[in-house]
Amino acid sequence: MLKKINPILGPEVLFVLREMGHGDQIALVDGNYPASAHANKLIRADGIELIPLLDSILDILPIDNKTDAIVRAINVTKSDGIDPIHNDIEKTCSYYNFKAVQLDAESFYKRVKNAFAVIATTERCLYANVILTKGIILPN
Repeated sequence: MLKKINPILGPEVLFVLREMGHGDQIALVDGNYPASAHANKLIRADGIELIPLLDSILDILPIDNKTDAIVRAINVTKSDGIDPIHNDIEKTCSYYNFKAVQLDAESFYKRVKNAFAVIATTERCLYANVILTKGIILPN
């Protein structure tokens, strides 16, 4: 156990977050996402849902200041593309003063395939997928 770090962030997740550089992206994907097929580096987060993982990572990872530094999937079967999980993603991001931009399915898949790493959760909600872009920590 570590102080001030949520214990759901296991050693592999912490290692990858530390290993990432400015502009690198990490995808957090649901249990139905084809993570093994799309990941350059795959981390299994079995038994962990998306929102607690997203919250824990946003608590420690600097996020880039680009407008699309956080993107999320859409429900391709709905005209507005929004499911309750997307509202939860927005709420979690807004707690840290970020906004998640929705991205069409083809663009989202392309970004995941180019991401530094993919964390596969066992989230059961469909389209519960988010990509985070690492920012920088300025010197004092």
